[in-house]
Amino acid sequence: MTARTIGADVLLGLATVIVLGSSVGILVMRDVYQKLHYVTPAAVMAPLAVALAVLVEAGWSINTLQTWLTLAFVIVSAPYLTHATARAARIRDAGDWRAVTGDRRPAIDDRRPATGDGGAPGERR
Repeated sequence: MTARTIGADVLLGLATVIVLGSSVGILVMRDVYQKLHYVTPAAVMAPLAVALAVLVEAGWSINTLQTWLTLAFVIVSAPYLTHATARAARIRDAGDWRAVTGDRRPAIDDRRPATGDGGAPGERR
């Protein structure tokens, strides 16, 4: 065993521990919003550890470049995926992601356009 192999194995083990810890957090939390906090380490930190393991084992090569490009895509897209998941959960729970309990403002769909008959724009009749 070389130092490179040991270093790559340690990084892969770290990625495994991160994913297992995130999985336990996801199982223990009660609602989807709490669970989303535990998705981030598995979605960002574990792929980073795997990419570092590839770099340590293979050195700089075309495989390493492809791994780092994939990692960049994962890191850029992870926040958007988390936001979309939270919005979908909000729509499932409340029917509309803009609705707030106790909010007295009408939703956008409930507003009526001005009729042009001298009333104030958006005034309800």
